[in-house]
Amino acid sequence: MSTRSSSTAEQLHPTQRESVESAVVRFAGDSGDGMQLTGSRFTEVTALAGNDLATFPDFPAEIRAPAGTTFGVSAFQINFGSTKVATAGDAPDVLIVMNPAALKVNQRDLRPGGTIIVDSGSFKERDLKKAGYDKNPLEDHSLGNFQLVPIDISALTMEAVKAQGLTNKESLRCKNMWTLGLVYWMYDRDRGPTHEWLRQRFAKRPELGEANIAALNAGHAFGETAEMPGIHGFRVAPAHIAPGLYRTVTGAEALAWGLVAGAQSVNLKMVFASYPITPASSILHTLAPLKSYGVTTFQAEDEIAAACAAIGASYAGSLGVTSSSGPGIALKMEAIGLAIGVELPLVVVNSQRAGPSTGLPTKTEQSDLYQAVFGRNADAPVAVVAARSASDCFETAIEAVRLAVKYMTPVILLTDGYIANAAEPWAVPDASKLAKNPVEFRTDPQGFHPFVRDEKTLARAWAIPGTPGLMHRVGGLERSYDTGHISYDPENHQKMTETRWNKIKRIADDIPPQAVDQGPFRGRMAVVGWGSTFGPISRAVANVRAKGHDVAHIHVRYIWPLPRNLGELLRGFDKVLVPEMNMGQLRTLLRSEYLVPAEGLNKVSGQPFKIAEVEQAILKALGV
Repeated sequence: MSTRSSSTAEQLHPTQRESVESAVVRFAGDSGDGMQLTGSRFTEVTALAGNDLATFPDFPAEIRAPAGTTFGVSAFQINFGSTKVATAGDAPDVLIVMNPAALKVNQRDLRPGGTIIVDSGSFKERDLKKAGYDKNPLEDHSLGNFQLVPIDISALTMEAVKAQGLTNKESLRCKNMWTLGLVYWMYDRDRGPTHEWLRQRFAKRPELGEANIAALNAGHAFGETAEMPGIHGFRVAPAHIAPGLYRTVTGAEALAWGLVAGAQSVNLKMVFASYPITPASSILHTLAPLKSYGVTTFQAEDEIAAACAAIGASYAGSLGVTSSSGPGIALKMEAIGLAIGVELPLVVVNSQRAGPSTGLPTKTEQSDLYQAVFGRNADAPVAVVAARSASDCFETAIEAVRLAVKYMTPVILLTDGYIANAAEPWAVPDASKLAKNPVEFRTDPQGFHPFVRDEKTLARAWAIPGTPGLMHRVGGLERSYDTGHISYDPENHQKMTETRWNKIKRIADDIPPQAVDQGPFRGRMAVVGWGSTFGPISRAVANVRAKGHDVAHIHVRYIWPLPRNLGELLRGFDKVLVPEMNMGQLRTLLRSEYLVPAEGLNKVSGQPFKIAEVEQAILKALGV
């Protein structure tokens, strides 16, 4: 949260800058107003300025919604500061809205006394009606609790780019850059990287690049010269971070690179087979140009074909990977069951989204834990891991590859829409120092059959088809434990099912014991989270602990099997609270496995938790 004082800011001369520890800024407008691009550019220069940061791109519920409607609003929020930033922030300090619909959707989130910068040129009667306003909120005093800054950004942009000879439509499309220039001035950001980026982006139409640069500079000049309430400068000092090479990374990018690093760590080529689906498509887009790293990408005609192609790649001796979101994972499940039965490595990435069926594709939830752990016919266990943040996707992907190859099993890697699209600084690792676990394929024909197993892991031997003396076949029908031939023997099926189950259970011996992220190992309350709830829970627990309360934070990466010591750890607390963006899926799992009286904090709004929501729930559970 920002430490800015409105009264202090109002006392400053326009040329002076107020030092603040952090700030939360949200850009909001129509889906065609370029808010995601605007936010991404601001993120880049903020990272270059040395601030720690976290972002939340919030895409419209309907990508092709009619212009000016509330369900077509796109927003991008960034929280940046001179200290550690854990989330994209609860409430914006500054809200920039490009039309009435953006104001209507986002006003409720702005902190009291916060600044609203409005493109007043888009608040015409027609625009207001589309957004559902009976009166103009810029004139009816309904925004009296905020610092309202109406600016005719549309007109000022048209004037700024007039010299470039663009059409009116092309000129108006530059208004996001005018707005960005104003915010650059407010937070003392360097325009140079954006100038360079615009010239590269519009290299084939340089007049568009120069027009956008002119708009950016005009917005910056307006901030520098305008003496009006709400337009003043701030200074956010660089964060104190360990020396190293850093870059801003989204969860989808980090996950894709983690898969590549994981494949190289086991010395395998990777075949990534996927069907485009929101929000998982970005992984395919990131991997497609990486052919030089031994990556083959395949965009299949449907989800089943994608999963089966990945299984075929693993059968042939590559690392098969497939990705989707919840509805697509449901379609892949029969194929995943096949991979379980034939015991081949397969990494399945699930970028979770809100709602059943097609649901809310652009909104985030932790909706698929049940599906990942239990969502197949028969007794068909897989390993399940979950990333906690954008940068953590890299390490989690490497771990998913390691487990899949070592235990010859599918591994489901859970992210969500928030993690996939969010960005944060990432310390680029030294590739030479990443752990190496090269695969050892079976080459000795002596005593070979498809289900010869490692005594420790119970993983079957991995033999590449065509290896002399190792001819074999596998398929969906049950196979003999001792020969690999088709078997209908009931005792053999019992043995194969138990073996596959025990193989997954043994993974618990190969993962770290559950740690406590904050607080004691026993006490009054443990707040348990998984996936993208890490940031808000971490911050909320820190706030509550600062008030003197006995609370611990436990974050679970390994969803199945669970860490060996987790049950004992949870039994050391009087209360267990599990905040999740679902109706209580991890809570149910913890109750069933450990018989602990876990209680849930459940949110299914398609939006991530706010720190305040978790903090209030903790205090309520403590009886404070």
